[in-house]
Amino acid sequence: MNIKITECPRDAMQGLHDFVPTAIKAAYINLLLQVGFDTIDFGSFVSAKAIPQLQDTAEALQKLDMSSTRSKLLAIIANYRGAEEAVKHEEITYLGYPFSISETFQLRNTNTTLPQAFDNVKRIKELCQASNKQLLVYLSMGFGNPYGDEWGTGIIEQWTERLTREGIINIALADTIGIAEAEQISGIYPDLCNKFPETEFGIHLHSTPNSWQPKIDAAYKSGCKRFDVALKGYGGCPMAADDLTGNIATENLIAYLQSQNEPLQLNLTKFQEAMDYSAKVFG
Repeated sequence: MNIKITECPRDAMQGLHDFVPTAIKAAYINLLLQVGFDTIDFGSFVSAKAIPQLQDTAEALQKLDMSSTRSKLLAIIANYRGAEEAVKHEEITYLGYPFSISETFQLRNTNTTLPQAFDNVKRIKELCQASNKQLLVYLSMGFGNPYGDEWGTGIIEQWTERLTREGIINIALADTIGIAEAEQISGIYPDLCNKFPETEFGIHLHSTPNSWQPKIDAAYKSGCKRFDVALKGYGGCPMAADDLTGNIATENLIAYLQSQNEPLQLNLTKFQEAMDYSAKVFG
């Protein structure tokens, strides 16, 4: 299986203070669609009050050119109502739902308890099946949390088992606040893959600019084949902390994978165009 890269302009943009015009968002995403990433995490169907930057996701989607890309689209949803909106759009392949193993963060992020969130997962999974979509569940706060909520590998396995029992085959371990250590990744990731062989596990890491390399190296050497990144390391989770810890920079992941002689099949000319254009989005 080749490496799958998910480029995350949604995660990069969602915390921006100034609203990015829809036409600029769409032009940027269209450039990313031409690069050849496996998936583009392009927008979210969530409350405009919670994430005002992405209130125009449906409008931006109408401006995307899907005719000459192999990339699939992923939209984030936080509840059943958002899922109902997302499944109306045939261009979307994946719905991404953040399921936190920290109840404090689940309440902050989606205003639901863990039992309510798990019930959401089950209902959204049924909706996805009926609508020819795939549900990807993020295990948020997958490497610990700042709230004092209980955390441990046993808790991760417990929730993974419950999710897989519901037929979830796409799960991403999410380091929401950038605290994962390489040793943690090496300890958790292979075990999950061995215990749940029918599930594809991705990884969504946040990082400071200087701490990305050991994390990516640990994930890659643990067998991870699906990485979430954002060009120039923009973004982070505005619900998790006041100071945003950025995403892993796409260009860093690409350089790392090239050093490992991974065949990437990316259009690097278009990638450079997207890098240049990103100044219009992020300033």
